[in-house]
Amino acid sequence: MIQFRNGFYADIRTEERFRTVISYKAGILEEMKNPVERQAFLRVYDGRLWYYASVTDVDHLQKTLDGLYAAAAENPHIPEDPVVKRFEKNVDTVISFGDCSVRDIPLKEKQELLLSYLPLLSEEPSVTMAQGAYLDRSSRFHFESSLGADITYDYQTCGLVFGFNMAEGEKKFPGNWQKGFTRFDEMRSLEKEIREAVKEQAYFLRNSIPAESGKFPVVLSPQAAGVFAHESFGHKSESDFMLSDESMKEEWQLGKTVGSPILSIAEYGGVPGCGFVPYDDEGTKARKNYLIKNGVLAGRLHNAQTAAALDEGLTGNARAIDCTFEPIVRMTTTYIEGGDLDFDELIAPIKKGYFIKSINHGSGMSTFTIAPSVSYEIVDGKLGRPVQISVLTGNVFETLGLIDGLTKDVELLSFVSGGCGKMEQMNLPVGFGGPYVRVSSMNVQ
Repeated sequence: MIQFRNGFYADIRTEERFRTVISYKAGILEEMKNPVERQAFLRVYDGRLWYYASVTDVDHLQKTLDGLYAAAAENPHIPEDPVVKRFEKNVDTVISFGDCSVRDIPLKEKQELLLSYLPLLSEEPSVTMAQGAYLDRSSRFHFESSLGADITYDYQTCGLVFGFNMAEGEKKFPGNWQKGFTRFDEMRSLEKEIREAVKEQAYFLRNSIPAESGKFPVVLSPQAAGVFAHESFGHKSESDFMLSDESMKEEWQLGKTVGSPILSIAEYGGVPGCGFVPYDDEGTKARKNYLIKNGVLAGRLHNAQTAAALDEGLTGNARAIDCTFEPIVRMTTTYIEGGDLDFDELIAPIKKGYFIKSINHGSGMSTFTIAPSVSYEIVDGKLGRPVQISVLTGNVFETLGLIDGLTKDVELLSFVSGGCGKMEQMNLPVGFGGPYVRVSSMNVQ
């Protein structure tokens, strides 16, 4: 049992992480492994400085903690420190995957699942160099603090990732399909979905034409809208950017109108999927945070340090990619809330515009770029030919104000490869999504 000392704040988070990686390229097994890793991250705060340690020897944490205490200065007033006063004292156990752990699935069964889908890619004659991977992760976390917090929870994702080159004559297209889940059995019976995805990309290869450049109405799919919300607005909501940037504070005044009145963007770690975080890495319970509510700037994301600096409440967004790093302000699941239209109603008023179905990547802060993958023209309120669009660009706040239609249905997405990068902490699992979103004007190139 850990012995905490008076005169300091301290916390310890530990993780036991089980992973599986199985990958094939051109029919050849490249990798198959399932390691188990145990780590701990310890912090001591004396009101002036933080003292950190990251260890793999989780059986002797008291010795490491005592070493941190020796480096810090005892502070009898630490309970009144504005950072310490914000920490929650939650005591809870949240086991969501005890009856369906991927740890219990034999490695051979995971390999057989992947091999059952790989031949589907080569049914399309334009496909070359097909590759695929099965990935999973099962983590068990424990967090305890000198204030009395004692939290245990688990986390799980699993999924499939396929990539393939497509070529026909001079035409080429980089195809892909991937999807994340929380239970292994959800990955069965995906043959139809994978076939249709490959078929659509082959159709795009053969029939797409260059889009007309200019400003046009654009409809974003849940994937494109979610990435836009995450990259172009979610990162601006991470409040550590504001601590040393007065211009950002000025731009980011709560209560300011920053978007269309039909637009609300929320952020919530309790959503099942890759961004599931019932408690953050400082022991804060997940809660739904509105970043934009009906077009008005409603909130921003915090850890305890930023919340104290800006005199605001905690949001449950102190996260680290693993126990090698300290928690910083990061997103969990960021999404646009739905509206009142169906898809046909959304595109019906558009005489000439574009529908972005999937994207390669997106980025942005004050300005944004979205690089589409598969897109279609919209002509007289109907989907038309597939079109090649290099990039969508624009000013974030201007574009938020031009959103004029949202579908009722909202799709939240999870992917098991990649993730969000910030500073030196790369590939943090996050979720994102939204409805189909209509923007009255976007710059198309």
